[in-house]
Amino acid sequence: MKVQPLQYNKWFETIKLKIKSAQLKAAISVNTQLMELYWELAKDIVNKQKEANWGDSVLEQLATDLKLSFPDIHGFSRRNLYAIRQWHLFYCTVSEFVPQPVAQIPWGHNRLIVSKVKNTKEALFYANATIENGWSREQLEINIKNKYFQSKGNAVTNFKTTLPKMQSQLAVETLKNPYNFDFLGLQDDALEKEIENAMVQHITSFLLELGKGFAFVGQQYSIVVSDNEYFIDLLFYHLHLRCYVVVELKSGKFKPEYAGKLNFYLSAIDSQIKHEQDNPSIGLILCKHKDKVEAEYSLRDIQKPIGISEYKLTHALPKKFQTQLPTVEQLENQLNKS
Repeated sequence: MKVQPLQYNKWFETIKLKIKSAQLKAAISVNTQLMELYWELAKDIVNKQKEANWGDSVLEQLATDLKLSFPDIHGFSRRNLYAIRQWHLFYCTVSEFVPQPVAQIPWGHNRLIVSKVKNTKEALFYANATIENGWSREQLEINIKNKYFQSKGNAVTNFKTTLPKMQSQLAVETLKNPYNFDFLGLQDDALEKEIENAMVQHITSFLLELGKGFAFVGQQYSIVVSDNEYFIDLLFYHLHLRCYVVVELKSGKFKPEYAGKLNFYLSAIDSQIKHEQDNPSIGLILCKHKDKVEAEYSLRDIQKPIGISEYKLTHALPKKFQTQLPTVEQLENQLNKS
């Protein structure tokens, strides 16, 4: 019987998925074994230095001897042996064995976390977040720099009173405060429309900052109520929350009336485009500043789930330098001229 292309292609895709899954499991297994080796090696170094009262010069000797014995294996330089020891000393206060999430992320990620984070609770949070979100080392470094641990779940919301318990907890953990929009390349006095357009132009970076699970639906999304047309700044669908997320941008300080307007938008979305299987839509107001008490009062009697978060456009450089540096576009234009 002749092979049917459609049937074959579906079957082939399942084969590919199985192979990729096996490759991933093998990579995780190899990485875990390496981390366990580093842990035992570091433990031996720490114990021997304490027992024999040896100084750090032993690391130089050990690095030389290991390189002679295992010339094809990298990772045994004096510098890396020192890093392995510090990594072990960092975590051994809370675990006798290498913690599971720590064993599952690459060594480069581990070194970065230990060098940038001061306590094990935060470090384990970043290890778990790396696994859950598939962060590269660069993405991990950006999230540590932007204080992802401190900002996650800090938005002012009414989720506890408007959502079922399980969805409420996930929704709270999904929103951050503040959001960092440095990648937009805008100044602090940027207008709402400028911010919105820049977000769409840099949609990949914007989705990374929002977090895992957000899928972009549209900008200035049109809804019609009683023959009147309204436009939602940004509309997303969250794959894990299984609901639409309506985002309203405000370039200034939060005002109580913003919550009422967003409540209206959520009612329209739930009535017009939400499917039966979807959970209630969630609203997010992104503003430059907010008063926490004022924000909490504004949401107290609102029936729709809404979160209020601040955003930052520039904080990587001192304010006096932010307007003195050329933009990416200016640099590109200059390069094109040369």
